[in-house]
Amino acid sequence: MTMQSILGNFALILFVLMVVTGVIWVLDVFVLSKQRRAAADKALAEYDARTAKLTADGIRLDTQQNAREKLEAEHLRQPTWIEYSGSFFPVIALVFVLRSFLFEPFKIPSSSMVPTLLVGDLILVNKFTYGIRLPIINQKIIQINDPQRGDVMVFKYPMDMSQDYIKRVVGVPGDKITYEGKKLTVNGKPVSYTAQDDYLDDESLVYKKQFQEELTGVQHRILNDDRAPTLNLGDVRDFPNKEACTYTQEGFTCVVPAGNYFMMGDNRDNSADSRYWGFVPDKNIVGKAVAVWMNFSNMRRIGGIR
Repeated sequence: MTMQSILGNFALILFVLMVVTGVIWVLDVFVLSKQRRAAADKALAEYDARTAKLTADGIRLDTQQNAREKLEAEHLRQPTWIEYSGSFFPVIALVFVLRSFLFEPFKIPSSSMVPTLLVGDLILVNKFTYGIRLPIINQKIIQINDPQRGDVMVFKYPMDMSQDYIKRVVGVPGDKITYEGKKLTVNGKPVSYTAQDDYLDDESLVYKKQFQEELTGVQHRILNDDRAPTLNLGDVRDFPNKEACTYTQEGFTCVVPAGNYFMMGDNRDNSADSRYWGFVPDKNIVGKAVAVWMNFSNMRRIGGIR
């Protein structure tokens, strides 16, 4: 599933705006404001000298009230472009820090994570759960936690780093993942499944088999489509470390390489994921999906993500 940030893919644009408005703000505080103050002082001195001379000559001045204050205000007034830059800078800086280091909003555009996440869900992604990363280049500088099986994670799509994907972590480094008969086995231990009521897929308008999957202690729901095969071998692409996987008509087995993760969608038969395009390197991680903060079509969707 391709993910799109609600703010758009504009981390670089936001950074540039922050730098430009910040430079203007600093320039105004330390240079331009002092120049305006000096010009105002000069104008006031000339005004005072002129007023004193005229008064000494016996000329009565008929000036507007508060003329001196207005003259000072006129010289101290910020140009419009500086005023707007100074106003926008703290807002842009705050948004940049929030979305780069704390939380970033995304919108779910497709159904590969149904029933956990629905089309139209607006979600929050925790950017620091798995470590602090430098914005734009996504370079990790502080390690905090590692992704765990069952986490719902946003990451850069390995085949196109400009796209954000969201899937569930099924395998962590060193895990042996087997998927046969639409059932997972992790490190030789079959994952348990409990049948639930059939699920009506709003996108395809067909009922799908629904199960509660217990992925090494993490319970969540998945969907299976009886009409679909376990694996479409024709869709499997070449990808780094593909030699760690063995594919058959019945399914596949992969050993997750160090520093990589195996991802799958909860809508198992309607998800392009690690089965087809390979592993997700740690460097691609964006963050952990933690909550649905809005769905304009269904307000009951608001809440945490299991």
